[in-house]
Amino acid sequence: MSIGAHLQELKKKHAHLSDTVEKQQRSPGVDDLTVQELKKEKLRLKEEIIRLDS
Repeated sequence: MSIGAHLQELKKKHAHLSDTVEKQQRSPGVDDLTVQELKKEKLRLKEEIIRLDS
């Protein structure tokens, strides 16, 4: 897999996680631990995207 393709895949995953976090936060009875874990994964992906993009 080329770096460009890998970068695109990471961006898709990041966008999906972003949507998931937003949905979780809007739903009643949200599990704060789950949201926190999703945000950590989202941040890890963002850092990887930045690293590969530079």
